[in-house]
Amino acid sequence: MINRNLILFLILLLIFSCKQKEKEDFEFIGWVKSSENLSEIQNIVDLSNNDFNESNESYLSLGYSDEPFWVKIELSDLEKDTSNKYLSVPNPMLNSIELYDSNGALYEKTGRLNFSKEDYDSFFNFMDLSDFQGNTLFLKVSSFGNNNIPLEIVTTDDISFSVNERNLFFGIYFGVVFAMFFYNLFLWISTKDNIYGLYISYIFFVGLTQGILGGYIDSYFWSNNFFLRNYSFYISTSIVNIVGIYYSLKFLKIKDFNRKVFFFGRLIIGVYFFILFSFLFDLGIGQLKFRFLQVFLGIVPFYLLSISFYSLKKGYRPAKFFLISWFLLICSMVIFLLSDLNILPHNFLTNYIFTIGSTFEALLLSFALADKINILKKEKEREQAERLKVLKENEELVREQNTLLEEKVRMRTDELEQALRNLQNTQSQLVSQEKMASLGQLTAGIAHEINNPINFVSSNITPLKRDINDIMEVIEFYRETAQKEFQEGSKKKAADLEEELELDYVLEEVNQLLKGMEEGAKRTVEIVKGLRLFSRVDEQDVKKVDLHDGINSTLILLNSSIPGKIRIVREFGELPMVECLAGKINQVFMNIINNAVHALSDHIDEIKDPKIEIRTRSFGETVSIEIEDNGPGMPEHVKQRIFEPFFTTKAVGKGTGLGLSIVYSIIENHKGTMEVETEVGQGTIFKITLPVHQSNVKHE
Repeated sequence: MINRNLILFLILLLIFSCKQKEKEDFEFIGWVKSSENLSEIQNIVDLSNNDFNESNESYLSLGYSDEPFWVKIELSDLEKDTSNKYLSVPNPMLNSIELYDSNGALYEKTGRLNFSKEDYDSFFNFMDLSDFQGNTLFLKVSSFGNNNIPLEIVTTDDISFSVNERNLFFGIYFGVVFAMFFYNLFLWISTKDNIYGLYISYIFFVGLTQGILGGYIDSYFWSNNFFLRNYSFYISTSIVNIVGIYYSLKFLKIKDFNRKVFFFGRLIIGVYFFILFSFLFDLGIGQLKFRFLQVFLGIVPFYLLSISFYSLKKGYRPAKFFLISWFLLICSMVIFLLSDLNILPHNFLTNYIFTIGSTFEALLLSFALADKINILKKEKEREQAERLKVLKENEELVREQNTLLEEKVRMRTDELEQALRNLQNTQSQLVSQEKMASLGQLTAGIAHEINNPINFVSSNITPLKRDINDIMEVIEFYRETAQKEFQEGSKKKAADLEEELELDYVLEEVNQLLKGMEEGAKRTVEIVKGLRLFSRVDEQDVKKVDLHDGINSTLILLNSSIPGKIRIVREFGELPMVECLAGKINQVFMNIINNAVHALSDHIDEIKDPKIEIRTRSFGETVSIEIEDNGPGMPEHVKQRIFEPFFTTKAVGKGTGLGLSIVYSIIENHKGTMEVETEVGQGTIFKITLPVHQSNVKHE
């Protein structure tokens, strides 16, 4: 099935690759390689058309060369009016492009070495021909890599569309890269699995390489660095292959399956380190380093495809995503090579096929990591199922033994039943203690990690407000001073600039943004506080605590699971500080409120005004907490059994039947009481009474 889909995808890709716009912009295109006799523009101007290598295509693929190429262009009759026209050479990997007129005068420079942030057209190799004299153009083009020279006459509207098309495409690409990067960064931090670190390193350098290939990185990050403009793409490509091969070897477990194949991969990595050093340091090998890089760029995908297939044959399921990703990458390489050889036409798909292949590669490699998580999850579920099966077998054995004992020794029936209940209580307490201790460690860790950065944000909002107000005062001072001292022309320019920038709207928007940041920070602080309060489940010392804090923290943690239609009504009285095990009492609130939410959620459309009321009162040496819902209530026979271990009215897999049993044990150990009032159709009230002071509390 997968093979059929891949073949179909490749066929569709080739069909779309064959679509190309008609180009009739030029009467003549010819080229010659620069040499000792053809190094100056005047030598080129003096040549006739017959001295040039004429091309019938507007896309010149001239191969690798240390010397630049000269290109002669004669515009067609349709393009002789050059007003509002541009000469487009949309290949950002060309180092230098110089445009001369028919007299040999330099008209404009562009290319990687001539990018300018101030001239946006230079970023895409657009040369304005509005002031160009004559219909004959000469180009001097040089590149360290393959000299592919696409030529086209475009209008201002074409430029806008081309730029927007390109920006949109790369915007989507970088959006995918950023999403995959930060998602797997979060997983790396969460799981501490270094395979995620290798993946995010790989996707970082892949995105960097595509950004360099598109020209964005050069223009915005090292526009003034000659060395990086020349070699950043080749350096980044070498690093991508080093990280990608090592990541694939580790993820596919090649070392475990076949050490020889693993050693060959390490050998390729060594070659790439040599290529990387040849770009960083002059080893005197000239164009040879480019040829090395080109050769191994053709070898590596096939090596990765073969080890993916090998790993899949060995039974490692996530390798199928690697197999698909490298297969698609090879397909994109084939299409790119065919277009590079001018066999396939040059259009949007063929121009950006590597970027498209890179996008699918990033997604599929991320899917491979996700599949690995699924495998681990299923193995864990299988292990848990086996444990549960053993537990059920043990329970069944206990029941059979109890039956035999009841038949033989009726005199000891009550004693055996009590022993069974004690065993079940102990089991439920152990399960609860382990689960809640783990939950406490998790929530405490999350609260600690979030607390420091959110405190940094919160503490900086007020100084930021003050600084912005100071800036606003300076702006207002400049505006008032301008009205008094500027000349009319300067006033008009200032007013036009304010109107263009929408200054009043910007100032208002800054205030709104600061307000939103402050509200978000406060909300996060509340959530962190709730997490820290609730994470005290593993405390074993009796302390004086504020029960209202525990209730509020529980509601904060349950907020995302409470439907919007359910109202929470708090009727809090004045309570003293109560001595208790804070984490255990929080567990009581969590179980009861969560049960109320489930009861209301299951009948949300049948209840007119679903709500949960929480009331607290003080009675001197005791306090009372009532949690009431207006849900469906419980029949009498259910009410009589709700505190029994393992009794539940929920569907299989929805509940363990331990929650209220644990709650009852916690209240009992605190020398408190718990009562339940319920009727079918009238809702349920849990009434909890706790002493203010504890002489001794059992530690569960």
